[in-house]
Amino acid sequence: MKILSIQSSVAYGYVGNSAAAFPLQRLGHEVWPVLTVHFSNHTGYGAWRGPLLAPADVADVITGIEDRGVLGTADAVLSGYQGDPAMGAVILDAVDRVKSLNPDAVYCCDPVMGDVGRGMFVRPGIPEYLRDTVVPRADIVTPNQFELEFLAGRTTNTVDDLLAAVDVVRETGPRHVLVTSVLHGDVPKGSLEVVAVSDEGAWAVTTPLLPISPNGGGDVTAALYLAHLRTTGSPETALERTTNAVFAVYEATLTAGTRELQLIAAQDTIAHPQTRFAARQLR
Repeated sequence: MKILSIQSSVAYGYVGNSAAAFPLQRLGHEVWPVLTVHFSNHTGYGAWRGPLLAPADVADVITGIEDRGVLGTADAVLSGYQGDPAMGAVILDAVDRVKSLNPDAVYCCDPVMGDVGRGMFVRPGIPEYLRDTVVPRADIVTPNQFELEFLAGRTTNTVDDLLAAVDVVRETGPRHVLVTSVLHGDVPKGSLEVVAVSDEGAWAVTTPLLPISPNGGGDVTAALYLAHLRTTGSPETALERTTNAVFAVYEATLTAGTRELQLIAAQDTIAHPQTRFAARQLR
């Protein structure tokens, strides 16, 4: 599979394309990373250096790929954090160009905007832009529970609430929704869930809640789910493989006592995830 991944990049650590590209490559996929920023490190450190790339420059890189005559061979477009609507417009234009050349290609959008405890951490207007303009154009979306609630305009205190919220989002366009960091009243204490919903049904995987929250986990999750969903055609299998791989990465990170994801140390598990946590059908 060939994936056009339009995301941020860091020299040190793992977020954006720096988190997504290697796991996809370890699974055997071609990745064309188009950078929206190139920072020294992720912004969670509070200080960083490096440039924000202008939307016109990002568009120019995509046009350069098209000039090589290969844009139509892309099987998917993947995007994460979108800093402003102008960059979002570049991404959506790329999606249109890829799909016009390859109607079977899909767009996977990780609608990064906020999280529980932090609230919204993107510029004003971005959440609404993602909800109203970007998400309806996506085939696959991977919000966390906080982002899902914003996209659906409702709270999720139970599994039924969560599924109802997912249905609201799916009615806007995306057929596949993966909800991460799920902690509602039906989730056992000390656990965390990831939920996948599609036309075929809904499934959940429950894992222990580890005492870490490293940057980049959502970027890895979105990339792996896209890859496994497209290669297996099964949301249940994609959910299991993604969740087990990401949990192994988190375990390796916790064991190492580092702030950055241990993607290299856990690479064999990424390539060959063991099913320690099975999916159960919700409907």
